[in-house]
Amino acid sequence: MTITILILIAVILAALAFEFINGFHDCANAIATVVSTKVLSPKQAVLFGASLEFVGALTGTHVAKTIGAGIVNGEMVTLTVIFCALSAAVLWNLLTWWLGLPSSSSHALIGGLLGATIVKAGVEAVHVKTLMDKVIIPMFTSPVLGFCAGFMLMLILAWIILISRAHPDKVNKKFRKLQLLSSGLMALSHGSNDAQKTMGIITLALLAGGVLHKNPTGDFEIPIYVILACAFTMAAGTMNGGWKIIKTMGHKIIKLKPIHGFAAETSAAGLILTASHFGIPLSTTHVISTAIMGVGSTLHAHAVKWKIVGNIVTAWILTIPACMFLSAAIYYVIYQIF
Repeated sequence: MTITILILIAVILAALAFEFINGFHDCANAIATVVSTKVLSPKQAVLFGASLEFVGALTGTHVAKTIGAGIVNGEMVTLTVIFCALSAAVLWNLLTWWLGLPSSSSHALIGGLLGATIVKAGVEAVHVKTLMDKVIIPMFTSPVLGFCAGFMLMLILAWIILISRAHPDKVNKKFRKLQLLSSGLMALSHGSNDAQKTMGIITLALLAGGVLHKNPTGDFEIPIYVILACAFTMAAGTMNGGWKIIKTMGHKIIKLKPIHGFAAETSAAGLILTASHFGIPLSTTHVISTAIMGVGSTLHAHAVKWKIVGNIVTAWILTIPACMFLSAAIYYVIYQIF
């Protein structure tokens, strides 16, 4: 067995480890609200979410192609670069999971890929326009859109309830059922966006290792076995849960009721599914977190625990530069040793 094959195996294992951690780190995106409002028990929510995460992962490959071929020059990416990127993303995800902060696995992976690629081939290896259009700009606009969408949908629901003069108990009962739909849509959207990122990385590794080759038109195609492996791995990670982050998102930002959970999940899922369709590797964490904040802000300003929000936003800002630094450092150490 050649050294290239051994490195390729190590990279694929690291990618699947990242996908598994992404599953339990980001599963809160889909099931935190449905657990906190007690619509489902934690065990029921995890099984429900995992099933729909798997289905969502099979719905397309637009985001995978952006990650695998759009952000950096694929010809400059080696297996070592990919391994360093994944290692940095895994370390960052584990740190933020331990701290209970819902950071972005997407941005961790992108930051890792940028850091190692720049050390290896220089800044010119980065596709700056694609990075700006599909990562940096959405990084700032998606939280704003998430907040506004959650805020507006909650206002609309509150207005409908007000004019219908429905009894609070009846409203609560109805939205407990509707939240099953919104939570399922959120899980589906998360799988459609987040699972694809690892698909792109594994395909990039297979190309770098000479196992795959681009088709005659030069297109970047994702093999079906890569799609299935990533879908299964993310679903398995989701089934293991990430209760620290679920607690932060479901209880610490605001105190949620079923109508709040429905509004946050529905607005966030709509934005994420739209981004997946256009191949934008959106941070599902940013969108659902700010949607929850937007929903909470319709009650009163003090309903949102802004100190917790500040900690979350700090983690968001640090994710890409921190992972770039980690990945670059890991690449430098490996280069010095070998």
